[in-house]
Amino acid sequence: MADLRYDILGVGNAIVDVIAPCDDAFLTDNGIEKGGMTLIDEDRARDLYSKMAPGREVSGGSAANTLAGVASLGGRGAYVGKVADDALGEIFTHDLNAAGVDYATLPLKFGPATARCLINVTPDAQRSMCTFLGASVFFSEDDVDAEKIAAANITFMEGYLFDRDDAKRAFVRAAELAEAAGRRTALTLSDTFCVDRHRSSFRHLVRNHIDILMANEAELKSLFETEDFEEALSRARAETKVAAVTRSEKGAVIVRGDETAEVPAEKVEKVVDTTGAGDLFAAGFLLGMARDLPLADCGRLGVIAAGEVISHFGARPETKLSELASRKNARLD
Repeated sequence: MADLRYDILGVGNAIVDVIAPCDDAFLTDNGIEKGGMTLIDEDRARDLYSKMAPGREVSGGSAANTLAGVASLGGRGAYVGKVADDALGEIFTHDLNAAGVDYATLPLKFGPATARCLINVTPDAQRSMCTFLGASVFFSEDDVDAEKIAAANITFMEGYLFDRDDAKRAFVRAAELAEAAGRRTALTLSDTFCVDRHRSSFRHLVRNHIDILMANEAELKSLFETEDFEEALSRARAETKVAAVTRSEKGAVIVRGDETAEVPAEKVEKVVDTTGAGDLFAAGFLLGMARDLPLADCGRLGVIAAGEVISHFGARPETKLSELASRKNARLD
C-alpha cells in the first residue's frame, strides 16, 4: 500500500465564485431560481455578470472549498480538477495552493474559459447560483492521479462533476482506484437538481463504489424519491456504509449500520451567506472520519466549520478552523 500522505483528496469542478448581494426582485427580473443552482452558457454568464452588483471573486468549487476547509483544520489535502490556461485559472491555482492544498492538475490549453459560479445572495442569506462550467467539465480519466488517490485516506467526489460523460468516467475511475488501493471513497450529492439529472447513476455509485455519502435533507429525499425524511434515512442506512445528512438549523444526522449520531447546529450570531455550508461541513466531517473519530465528533467538527463559513460572505473560512475547534473543545484527533 502507498504511503498515506493525504487525509482527503478532492475531485470536482474547479470554479471561481463571483459573489454579490441582491434583492428578490433581481432574481425575478433575471429569471434566477432562488436557493438553487442553474447551469448556464458563457453568453448568459457574461450578461448576468454585467448586471450583478459589485461583489468579490474568490476561488470556489464544492470539493475545492471542502479541501480548503480540511487544510484550515490542520489536515493534509490534495485536489484534482480542471481550469483553463487563463487569468481565472491562475487565480484558482494560486488560491488553492496558498490555502495549503496540493493542486497541480494541468490546465486546459484550448477550449472554454475557466468555470465561474455567479452567486447572488439575498438579505435572508439564501444563495442563488448560476454556473458556467467551462473548462471544469473537460476533466477526464487522463487527469486522474492514481498516485495521489492511493496516498489519500479518503477520495471525496462532488456530484456536480457528473454533467459530462468524460468527467463521469473519470469519477468512476477515481473510485475504482481508491478501492483498489484499499482506501475509502466519499460522495456529495451536491444539489437536488443534480440528483434529478443523475439519480440512477448516483444510486449505482452509492451501492457499489461509495463508503461515505454526504447530502442535505432535500438531496437525500430526492435520491430515494420520497418526501419522508425518516424513510430516506432508513434507505440510506441500508444502502451505504456511512451517510451524513445536514438539516440546516436542525444540525446533522449521521448513520452507520445500527449506529445513529445527531449533532445540533452551531449557534451563529447572524447568518450572512449560506454559500459553502455543506462544503465546510464535509471538511470537518471527513477529516474526523479520516482520523477515525466517533461519528458524533466527526459531526461536531462539521457543524463548527459550517457555522464559521455562514457567518460571512464566501465559501471558504476566514478564521483558522483548527483554532476555532480548539476553542470549542472539539476533538481533532
